Amino acid sequence: MLVNDDIHALSRAVGGPVVLPGSPEFAEETFAFNVATVHRPDVVLGAADAQDVAAAVKWAAEHRIPVSVQSTGHGADSAIDGGLLINTRRLQDLQIDPVGRTARVGAGVKWRTVLEASVPHGLVGLHGSSTDVGVVGYTVGGGLPVLGRAHGFAADHVRSMDIVTADGALRRIDADAEAELFSLMRGGKGNFGIVTALEFSLFPVSEFYGGGIIYPGADAATILAAFRQWLPTLPDDASPSVSLLRLPDMDFVPEPLRNQFVVHLRFAFLGNREDGDALLAPMRAVSTPLMDTAGPMSYLDVDQIHMDPADPLPFTEGGALLKDFGDETVADLLELTGDGSDCPLLLVEIRPLGGALSRPALSRPGAMPDAVPDAVSGRDAAFLLFLVGFKVPPIAEAVAASIRGILAAMAPHSTGYTLVNFHGEPGDEADRARAWSPAVYERMRSAKATYDPGNLLRFGHAITGAPAAG
Repeated sequence: MLVNDDIHALSRAVGGPVVLPGSPEFAEETFAFNVATVHRPDVVLGAADAQDVAAAVKWAAEHRIPVSVQSTGHGADSAIDGGLLINTRRLQDLQIDPVGRTARVGAGVKWRTVLEASVPHGLVGLHGSSTDVGVVGYTVGGGLPVLGRAHGFAADHVRSMDIVTADGALRRIDADAEAELFSLMRGGKGNFGIVTALEFSLFPVSEFYGGGIIYPGADAATILAAFRQWLPTLPDDASPSVSLLRLPDMDFVPEPLRNQFVVHLRFAFLGNREDGDALLAPMRAVSTPLMDTAGPMSYLDVDQIHMDPADPLPFTEGGALLKDFGDETVADLLELTGDGSDCPLLLVEIRPLGGALSRPALSRPGAMPDAVPDAVSGRDAAFLLFLVGFKVPPIAEAVAASIRGILAAMAPHSTGYTLVNFHGEPGDEADRARAWSPAVYERMRSAKATYDPGNLLRFGHAITGAPAAG
């Protein structure tokens, strides 16, 4: 149990605020974008800089107190109970190198901030469906980008990291300095340290075509069949996805679509209007769209493609990697989620993988010349299935049961593995291990035993270290 002297020792060691339960600042410092997850740590540090993080971790190690970290809380799938929570949202350093095509960000920087600084130079980073997400948490989980089929996972293009390991040491790691640790931090979801800064590659964008087409949900079977036939015709510069949406009567939903079941095709393409229109033409001929927003756009409007909610919401989620999206897979999915089903989920999403997402970084021009592969899974999968529902009474239990039922029904079509950022709430050790291949998981267990033998970093999608030999 922490006593006043312990808290005073932490306060003396850091520059940022140290906050206890019951204080006016506690709710703000622990708040997660997923408001269904309510953290209850014993103490919170609002880190002012990397040195604060190092000092706090060292303090926690000395007191044998577990440590967790959060910036935005978009990935808060499970609650933090006890220990020290380090809030990194104040780490807002940002440097863009337009000549070297790189960005360096502090752990609190969001993708929107990066784009606002990089787009004027004709450069973008490999963000996901929402630019409100923090760069670091997204990237250490692999990072599935909107432009992933063109460039691969975000983690593939990290140049260096500043991290604090469980001994309180602040390290800068890259492909030369502590290469194994660097490789496992790219996709290992923070199991070996707390990232305080990240340097990564940016990519040139001149013309950009994006948006979405929304169809009546009653036509879901026809649209998914057409989607499956259309995919092989697309170049890697085109990244589509499709989702079944049961839209609530809420402010984040465009008024004409509220309380409707619809199919949403999303489309991002590195090209001009003529080529974009030609690629999208087959899907525009399917059904009668309720809305069509696809066309040339400023890259700063990229959030309009997926239209993810911008405000915090209570949700729960789950995911699986699929081997295919053939007739049987589609039929099994629609039986539980299609028109006429009682599916309570907000979103049932299919994201095609392939392209650069299927190739290791070493095989792609311009990628980091790593001697050691990163820890990102999913390169052998064809699709990602992602499920999201509201975690609120009276539907919370029905939503959780629906996610379990859909994942069970899709198991014959699954690789058996997940992407860690789309895994959902982590279960037991066997369930957590599914976010990585067996070979990578064993590398991670060995590294965990080396860099965090006391299991200080045990919250979230954490793993346990391999037992010592002998």
